[in-house]
Amino acid sequence: MEQIDGRDGRTKRFFRILLALIYLLAGIAHIRSPGGFLQITPDWVPYPEQVILWTGIAEIAGAIGLLVPPRVIPRMRHAAGIGLALYALCVYPANINHAVNNLAIGEATASWFYHAPRLAFQPVFIWWALIAGGVINWPFRPNQP
Repeated sequence: MEQIDGRDGRTKRFFRILLALIYLLAGIAHIRSPGGFLQITPDWVPYPEQVILWTGIAEIAGAIGLLVPPRVIPRMRHAAGIGLALYALCVYPANINHAVNNLAIGEATASWFYHAPRLAFQPVFIWWALIAGGVINWPFRPNQP
């Protein structure tokens, strides 16, 4: 994860790459197997099939953006971090819908042992994306020269 001052420590780099991998795999899943995502999409979302496709594309683009070195495309990680944070915020209603209405994906429903951590972790994903993109550095302090 790129820090605000441009330094990229091993731990932060590991978590930036891990987040990119998570979003890459999620994006592929959205595109290859949209059925489960369609089942938890709230009824008020227009054109849900297209929304699921574009969310997958957004996840993949964000993942790639987190991996582009700043010397190749300056501010790409920054833009990817903001985009993935906004993405995580925008899909939160689907996660809430899934939990509150106990919607089945396929034939199976999930318990609150699944839903509670998932809902609680969504703000962490938003923070993680912002840290990974070098948008914020909270609660870490920039390294002093």
